[in-house]
Amino acid sequence: MSRKVLTLVAAATAALVLSGCETTNMKMGSSDAKTVATGAAGGANAANESSDLQRCQSPLGTVSLVENQDAGWYSILRNEYRLPPTANLLRLLVQQSNCFVIVERSAAGMRAMDRERQLMGSGEMRGGSNFGRGQMVASDYAMSPEIIFSNNDAGAIGGVLGGLIGGGSGRAVAAIGGGLKTREASAMLTLVDNRSGVQVAASEGSASKSDFAGFGSLFGGSAGGGLGGYQNTAQGKVLTAAFMDAYNQMVIALRNYKAQSVQGQGLGGGGRLGVDGGAAPSQTRVGAAMSLREAQERLLDRGYNVGTPDGAAGPRTANAIRAFQKDQGLKATGRLDTQTMDALSR
Repeated sequence: MSRKVLTLVAAATAALVLSGCETTNMKMGSSDAKTVATGAAGGANAANESSDLQRCQSPLGTVSLVENQDAGWYSILRNEYRLPPTANLLRLLVQQSNCFVIVERSAAGMRAMDRERQLMGSGEMRGGSNFGRGQMVASDYAMSPEIIFSNNDAGAIGGVLGGLIGGGSGRAVAAIGGGLKTREASAMLTLVDNRSGVQVAASEGSASKSDFAGFGSLFGGSAGGGLGGYQNTAQGKVLTAAFMDAYNQMVIALRNYKAQSVQGQGLGGGGRLGVDGGAAPSQTRVGAAMSLREAQERLLDRGYNVGTPDGAAGPRTANAIRAFQKDQGLKATGRLDTQTMDALSR
């Protein structure tokens, strides 16, 4: 195929790509400018949200968004890609999903609330405004975003095509194929319980997008410039999709949430993995400090049927204690006395 024919094919292709462009009229809600974080949220109501977003029938609790602004990826996000904080797009996705209620904890937001309280304290605010103490809602969980991989150009096929065809024809095809660029990103979200510091959930999401553009080397500034905006599609679109994928994965996992439990020890009690030369703290505690619920957990761990450990004394718990005491050669009273707690601690 001659260079002239290839040039005509490329010109026709470019014309088809550009034929749908509107250059004179303003388009509100243009799909070309949108990311997957689109639409709006008001309370539990969402409008024009992405059909790919996972939703919950009711919120699982309140959540604050925490960004590590000292991380290297954060600097690249703001300085290289010129993108707003990830918390901004996560706010929209989270509220539209109705899985959590967002509470403000950002530095700017806290300053704004503090300013209103200062105005009230100065006496300048009108009566009945009520910005007094005791009204802020607690943040049950903290959600932290991280970008763990981002590639703005994961390869172009133009050079490969040009090498296969060779000569002038190869250069023409390379000019067309050279605009096929793949953008990839991978993001991670973690969810931590603010009261205990326990990580509740973690998820990873990814996204990729290939843009077909170029033609600049064939047609000069006019045609090439017309496609330049699409060729330079913001990496933010891929990053947003990666975060949405991560958030969807987290919601799916949380639908069947089951708290992690260290049998017989309780969280923070030292764990079941002792270290060389010493026992776990939970194995060296004074028996008198043991709660009924912990005793129930230890009995259950040893095979005695106490039902669900709930800290409440009942016939099933008494029977389990009595059976344990009998097996230990203790007086079978059914009561959690000092000797029984010492035996359970061993």
